[in-house]
Amino acid sequence: MKSYIDLIEQTFYWPQKEFNVEDNALKFHDVPLMDIIEKYGTPLKLTYLPKISQNINQAREYFANAFKKLNYKGDYTYCYCTKSSHFSFVMEEALKAGVHMETSSSFDIPIVRKMHEKGFLSKQHYVVCNGFKRPLYRQYINELINDGFENVVPVLDDLNEIDSYEAEAKNPFKVGIRIASDEEPTFEFYTSRLGIRYNDVIDLYQNKIAKSEKAKLKMLHFFINTGIKDTAYYWSELGRFIDKYCELKKIAPELDTIDIGGGFPIKTSLGFEYDYQYMVDQIVENIQWICEKNNVETPNIMTEFGSYTVGESGATIYSIFTPSYLFKMFKVTLKIFV
Repeated sequence: MKSYIDLIEQTFYWPQKEFNVEDNALKFHDVPLMDIIEKYGTPLKLTYLPKISQNINQAREYFANAFKKLNYKGDYTYCYCTKSSHFSFVMEEALKAGVHMETSSSFDIPIVRKMHEKGFLSKQHYVVCNGFKRPLYRQYINELINDGFENVVPVLDDLNEIDSYEAEAKNPFKVGIRIASDEEPTFEFYTSRLGIRYNDVIDLYQNKIAKSEKAKLKMLHFFINTGIKDTAYYWSELGRFIDKYCELKKIAPELDTIDIGGGFPIKTSLGFEYDYQYMVDQIVENIQWICEKNNVETPNIMTEFGSYTVGESGATIYSIFTPSYLFKMFKVTLKIFV
């Protein structure tokens, strides 16, 4: 091992889809970085926009493949999690790829308005409103409903949230229910700080949603902080969630969608490995199996991918002016090791 490139080639698969070296210069998605550096200098942040639509379409393909393989009855909807990046060029690129939107605070609703004004988002797009709803956030949601945004879906995060929409919304509206999942035992909070407890879901539907003349239960929402991982914990929580969907579906025939949140990991190192298609296949298969076992119609599936949408499209470039003492020590150690 005589050079750094030797270390890279012997440790990782190289070159990779995103990176390659040509004439001793690094390329990022076939874009020559040195040309950009010479023009704009450093430090520099850049976004390779085509990667956004590539990841969106790739996720759609994963679910389409799983649906076809399993003969799954239902539709798939891709929502973009706005808090991952609020830059207009990112939002516009995602919306051009046909995504719907997920919001998490009052700061996001003016973005929905702006995207509609610019023609990137219609009043038929889904706007899934997550997060704890403070008064301004609820006001903005009611205004969207009253302005004719047909598929605004406030996801109820506490037992009294629906009261605001009942009082202020003039048009019929859809709602979702976020279920508070149990976190991993090692997590600081064993039960999620957000959402409705499993034991309260049926009561919330029967006592408030079912009695409403304007509200319609559209979806059940599920999310865990660890993301989508092939662990016993993830499959246990997903199974528990689908069991609750089946129980609720039997008394709420209008419920037709589950939102499994986000959580696709992204490439943060050259050694990253993750079988996306396998995980999607397993998710869809588990949903289908539990629904069939309970004699319940399989739901439409919605996701809210944020980091997965934009995380691999960006790069930050720095210049090294002088090596530090620690770097010099590392080189000496490496030389001795070799």
